[in-house]
This record gives sequence, C-alpha cells and structure tokens, in this order.
Amino acid sequence: MYALIDSNNFFVSCERLFRPDLENTPVIVLSSNDGCAISRSAEAKALGVKMGEPIFKLRQRFAVVHGATKVAPSGVAFTLDSCLMTHASQGNRLVVFSANFELYGDISERIATIVTSITPHIELYSIDEAFLDLTRLDIPDYTAWGAKLRALILQNIGIPVSVGIAPTKTLCKLANHHAKTHPEMQGVLAMETELHEARVQRGRERVASGRVRADAERSDGDTRREASLSFKNNETWHRTLEEASVADIWGVGWRLAPKLRAEGVFTALDLARLRPQRAGQLMGVHGKHMVYELNGTSCLPLQARTKPQQMISRGRQFGKDTSDLSVVTAAVTALANRAARELRREGQLATHAVVTLRTNRLKPGYACIDSSARFYTPTADTGEICSQLIRTLQHSLQPKLSYHKAEVTLYGLVSSSVIQTDVFGTVDLGKLGRSQRRMAAVDAANAKYGPHAIRPAAELLSDAW
Repeated sequence: MYALIDSNNFFVSCERLFRPDLENTPVIVLSSNDGCAISRSAEAKALGVKMGEPIFKLRQRFAVVHGATKVAPSGVAFTLDSCLMTHASQGNRLVVFSANFELYGDISERIATIVTSITPHIELYSIDEAFLDLTRLDIPDYTAWGAKLRALILQNIGIPVSVGIAPTKTLCKLANHHAKTHPEMQGVLAMETELHEARVQRGRERVASGRVRADAERSDGDTRREASLSFKNNETWHRTLEEASVADIWGVGWRLAPKLRAEGVFTALDLARLRPQRAGQLMGVHGKHMVYELNGTSCLPLQARTKPQQMISRGRQFGKDTSDLSVVTAAVTALANRAARELRREGQLATHAVVTLRTNRLKPGYACIDSSARFYTPTADTGEICSQLIRTLQHSLQPKLSYHKAEVTLYGLVSSSVIQTDVFGTVDLGKLGRSQRRMAAVDAANAKYGPHAIRPAAELLSDAW
C-alpha cells in the first residue's frame, strides 16, 4: 500500500500561518514577478479565480489588496488591506501575496521531516507532495492512520494536508483528489483491498529471495491478479473512479483527454475498464501501465532518489522593460548565481550555458537573443559562469531593443564525482579542484549568514529589474 501526502493550497497555507485572520478570506499567491496566480485558496477558487490568471485581469473583477504586513515610521504595524478596506467593500475582496519560495521550501522540509520519522521509504514528488510506502508498517486501520497523520502535521506545522491511500500511486492520486474535494471525507480516503496484505508481502519476499524463482514469480503473479479482482469489487474504488474525470488521472491531463474522450472514455472508471492493449495503442506503454494501476496492480515503484536534472534554468520577467546594459547585467548575474547554486546542490557540473533575452511578445518587433558559452572544464563556479555569460552577452546585446525577460540555462550536466579527462589536456583538474573548494567556502558562509551574504558584485549594479 502507498500513501500520498498533499498539502492543500500549499503556498496560500504557508502565508496563512502568519496571517490567521485570513482563514476564510479569498487569498492567492502570485508568481515570482507578481504576474499571475500560482496558488489559490478554496474561497478564491469558488469566486472563479483560475490558475495562471494574470493579476491585471483580477484587478478588473476584484478589489485586490496586498496582504503583506508593513511598519509605519512611528513603529505601528499596519496592513495594506486594512488601509484599503473602504475600496474593498465596493466589491469582492481578494488578498494577494508575493511569492516567498524560501519560506515555502523551509516549511516543505519540516513536513518531510515528520513524514520521514514515520517511514524512511518516501518519495518527495514535489514541494507539496510525498509518496510513502506503507508495506512495512503494521497499520490495522488505514483511514484512522491517515487521520492521525493529518492531525499530526496540522498540529506541529500548521499546514492542512490531504491523505490518499491505495495499492498503487495512480490510485493514491485519485484518492487524494477525492478526499480534498469532498469535505465529508475529512481529508482522508483509503482504498483498501479485501485481500490480506500479508499474502502479497509473502509473495514479494519469495521473489526477492531468489529461491524457486519461477514458482515464486508465478505465485506472486497469481497473488497480484487475485488482489486486483478483489480490489475491483471494492465500493470505494468504484465510486471514486466513477466520479473522477479522465482528465484528472495522473498522467493524462489536457493533452490526452480529448483522444480518450473520442474513444468513449470519459471517467477514470471507463479507463480502468479499457483493455490494456487498447490503452497501449492510444497512449503507449504508459497507458497500459495506467490501466493496470487503476485496477490495483502496481507498475510504478517508489523513486526514493530523484533523477538528476538534465538542465537547470532560472528566468525572470523584468519589472519594467529596459535597454540599460547595467540593469541587464545585474539580472543575468543574479539568475546565473541561482542556477549555479542549484547545480552545486545537486552535485553536478555544467559544460554549456546560455542566456536568453526577450522583448515583450505583446508589443511589435518581438525579438529573442541567445548568447551561449562553453566550459571545456566542467564547472559549477558562479564567478566563471557569470563572467563568461556577461562577456558573450556584451557582444550580442542590441541597445535599441527594450528587454522584457531574461533566462539563464545550464546544460550538458555531468556528475561532479566523476570527471572525464581528454587527450589534449583541455580539462584542467587543478583548476576544477580550486573552484570546488572556493564554492564550498562560499556556500558554507551563505548557509551560516544568509543566502545573500556572499554574491557576485555585478548583482549590485542595479536592482531596477
């Protein structure tokens, strides 16, 4: 059995930790450039606020007020929404927050610490989701266990979560979504099989032991098929899948949903009843696995370690379009610094980097400029990455253009633990060693004194962006 822990409206819930007075108020969190909504409270969803909806459209429909706390010169704290209450009373009030990703990451780590104390067999799927393998836990009542875990996180962290429990990860997603959208479930839904879990575990252990492998695999296969047949008679399974749209299934989404609807597959139950061979024809091997997962046969094991990224990108839309070289330089340096920090955190090195500058797509004369750099010795050194990108950018920058957005991408990533040398000696291992020691000292200082204690001086050229 697996469990999926999913935080409800995570970014909004993090902001409400410090503003409990906004508990029943429509609240949204904006993207990093305050451009659009990326997290919405249940009240905001009820008002029709869509994910990704631009803030300028929301201002046309709501009295938008900022929820950040300010301090007056006299030292008296006040809030912007209290100052604008008169304006807000003229229509629906919508409280907005600028994103604070450092706060969200810290709270996510605290939730992960609690979950890991229960079982080390977890997969941190995203900043607000985690899968747990419950196979080795003695849980007589999954619903009661889920309710207890939900109360533990709410009491210790203050974040409301939903818990979905099922034999497969795909069913966990559906169970979690059902628990979140049906208040009578109180945030927990467990799809339990009538087959005793010990029989499934015994079959797995026989296969893993390697003794009489062929007989064990047949036994395990029979056990899985028996579990699947028993599971499909489960009333909770039938009701949950019947109410779930096919677009809500993990792995389907808006791209594959029209193709499935054309085949007469409108709900998750319809897809579960589809022949695996036909699902494979429509969606490839992933579709075949999806049908098996919906019927209670696990095909997606727990990924205890996340796969290393193939590229790391950091981008930002400017607060105001600019053609000033110092402003663009400061922006590119800050983005490259963040990308290099993430690169070191994952224990990787980059062999290539590219900086992309774009003008506003909504204005005439849209232009996109790419400037790339190659590192013969793979690096995660912030100084080297920034200097090479700025050097190439100065040659390609067109001063007549007003730039709207910048993006830095590091790719051609390799592990920092294994370095491939070359015959011609272009890979300088001595230089790489000095760079790694220097960056380790910088990261240690920033960890102790704050993320911006040591940073490239070019970041301070301008903060207009």
